[in-house]
Amino acid sequence: MINFNGEIIAKSAINLTFNNRAFSYGDSLFDTNKFVDGKIQFSEDHYFRLMASMRMLRMEIPMYFTLDFFEMEIVKTIQANGFTNKARVKFTIFREDGGFYTPNTNKINFLIEVNQLKISKVENYSIGLFKDYYINSGLLSTLKTNNRILNVVASIYASENNLDNCILLNEKKNVVEATNANIFLVKGNTIITPALTEGCVKGIMRKKVIEMIREIGMFVLEESEISPFDLQKADSIFITNSIIGIQEVKKYRKKTFNSFFVNTIKSDFKEYHQ
Repeated sequence: MINFNGEIIAKSAINLTFNNRAFSYGDSLFDTNKFVDGKIQFSEDHYFRLMASMRMLRMEIPMYFTLDFFEMEIVKTIQANGFTNKARVKFTIFREDGGFYTPNTNKINFLIEVNQLKISKVENYSIGLFKDYYINSGLLSTLKTNNRILNVVASIYASENNLDNCILLNEKKNVVEATNANIFLVKGNTIITPALTEGCVKGIMRKKVIEMIREIGMFVLEESEISPFDLQKADSIFITNSIIGIQEVKKYRKKTFNSFFVNTIKSDFKEYHQ
């Protein structure tokens, strides 16, 4: 069962036309979050990021689209599917049908899908560098839009090369993110992650991990440019998203990384590293 504009219906009953703007132009946003033990993790952060993204794309935000409404509709969809403890939630927003590049209206539709939550940490997680195409740096790339073809092609490249993930670069040849996650490098007592101006997705787990690092005070946190060469100089690398939490990277090319970061502050990151 899915939730389409507040109505719970069977997946087969949804009526999306060929004029659907998410299909025709990628005129759509999505948010993925985790439902665990009866709670939507970091629901306020997910909600406010979605609202800010809608404003950037000049979508009309309905008056009823409050935080309470956002949470209520997600929970309603989870209950309709019989998930009581854990679920993966995808909340998609797209402009109503009509128009070409210029839409006929800025009013929106929304769609909520839930699936069984399956998380498996990979012990010897390996990453590579994807250099065929580049992400454009700038704030528009920080939004979770449906224009993810680069991520799709990079994921296929990773699969073809027996990698668990790939690192994406921007037009300046700087590190941006992994195909499905933000990236952090640990070097000594400094933790570095690409600045949002580099074009990385404004991830909720990225935000939470940055807050935790600053709260702990054991490390210096930098948001800056990262070159591919910096990957090989790092002591540790980890990636983050709302579903996996924190995933350590063990191998990049011929470099094998240690587990110093997670072993050092494992208790502080217990909520995220599970």
